[in-house]
Amino acid sequence: MLLRLVAVIALLQGIAHGTLFLRARPRNGPAEVAVVEAMRGSRFPFGRSRRSYWDLYVGYGLEAAAVCFVEAALFWLLAGIAVRDRSLVKPIAALFLAANLGHIALVARYFFLMPAIPDALIALGLAGVLLAG
Repeated sequence: MLLRLVAVIALLQGIAHGTLFLRARPRNGPAEVAVVEAMRGSRFPFGRSRRSYWDLYVGYGLEAAAVCFVEAALFWLLAGIAVRDRSLVKPIAALFLAANLGHIALVARYFFLMPAIPDALIALGLAGVLLAG
């Protein structure tokens, strides 16, 4: 049951991240608009193509949302496996617990508190999975 709950949280995190990311617009005045325009306008060689910092920013943001969807699907599938054999699930839960704790640290360092809340809930759920008998 905990894994299903964690899967739903990861799914909601992916939807929120993707939606907020795609709908975000500069709202803090001309300095923010200038930064976004500079990120869009400055292109440089990147492999066989030319990319801007904006391309990398958007690509990473969408990739982060996609990771949440993959995580949600994995947790949902693991919930079915856990019914048959919990021992198969625990190492994967431990790995994702560590990953979510690492993500919380990165978010705390480079962003702000709100994005860390779903990761903290997921980490708590995964810790519960590990502690369950």
